Amino acid sequence: MRFILLWACLFFGLVSFSQEKTTNSYFDINYFKGNIALHNNDILHLIQGHPEGVILGWNKKTFGEHAWESRFNYPDYGVSFSYQNLKNEVLGNNYALYGHYNFYFFKRNLMFRIGQGIAFTTNPYHPEDNHKNIAFGSRYMSSTYVMINYKKERLINKFGLQAGLSLIHYSNANVKAPNTSINSLTFNVGVNYNFDDNTQEFITHLKEKFTEPIKYNLVFRSGVNESDVVGSGQYAFYIFSAYADKRFNHKSAFQLGTDVFFSNFLKELIYYSSVAFPSRDIDPETDYKRIGLFAGHELFINKLSVVTQIGYYVYYPFDFEGRTYQRIGLKRYFGDKWFVALTLKAHAAKAEAVEIGIGVRL
Repeated sequence: MRFILLWACLFFGLVSFSQEKTTNSYFDINYFKGNIALHNNDILHLIQGHPEGVILGWNKKTFGEHAWESRFNYPDYGVSFSYQNLKNEVLGNNYALYGHYNFYFFKRNLMFRIGQGIAFTTNPYHPEDNHKNIAFGSRYMSSTYVMINYKKERLINKFGLQAGLSLIHYSNANVKAPNTSINSLTFNVGVNYNFDDNTQEFITHLKEKFTEPIKYNLVFRSGVNESDVVGSGQYAFYIFSAYADKRFNHKSAFQLGTDVFFSNFLKELIYYSSVAFPSRDIDPETDYKRIGLFAGHELFINKLSVVTQIGYYVYYPFDFEGRTYQRIGLKRYFGDKWFVALTLKAHAAKAEAVEIGIGVRL
């Protein structure tokens, strides 16, 4: 509760320093409380109370200065900071910093926010000091949160109210084991404060038909990860992807392509399994490489885009988490061809790796 009071004081302090010039921005603070979702029976011992915390956000409004803003119903973008008490000494407390977008529906009364960032936990797994914390194997993790709020602005002068539901996810994506992750389902209520006296008028852009010919993409992705065997070590992986995409309008493109995976953690896991579990009759020389075919979708938002893909391994010599995989993440374009990407590869709810990639679209 002391942290909540601290953030509330910070909020009103920022309000007092707001300037008179037009900024087209607002600040909000949300208190949340809820439950840890039981997505894995292994974390049952970690669910002891009702996690609570605060999310502070600075938001920049858009009014249609650029065409993409009107296509997405004039979203906000900004940064947010969260503090969460997980109500368990084993789990500790989490702090996170995010970049986010707010999208609006139903005459702008319903706000949907999605944020992606990095989190810090105060009490990660340690084999001697904190062996029960199988959720967070590292002190730094990735974090995603989504928030759905019914929102009203300027109910009392520049102050408004909002309330709704949030889902907060923490995971290091198997950068280091263990990593069962934590999902919190919460109810949130908060206030918002507009720094400006009045809102601008929205600019409407004429809808234009837009298509592109088929484009060809080459991507190289890499990073480090570890198998679920604690202490087995972190190893680099390399992924080469080639795919074609067809953009049908300003927002969407569909993809079809192939991935070739060189996952060195899998090489170590194959050898470990052959020694530790002789009854499985695993050949230690089994090929660790995999080849997959995938279909996907890309949602274009200004220079950013959101990528979702589902794939199937056609070359799969060693059984690891099943033949189907998914990828979701962000791309940032530089010019018309080059881009960088940050994506998560998973098998259903089981993360395998955070991928950092660079690519070209020809």
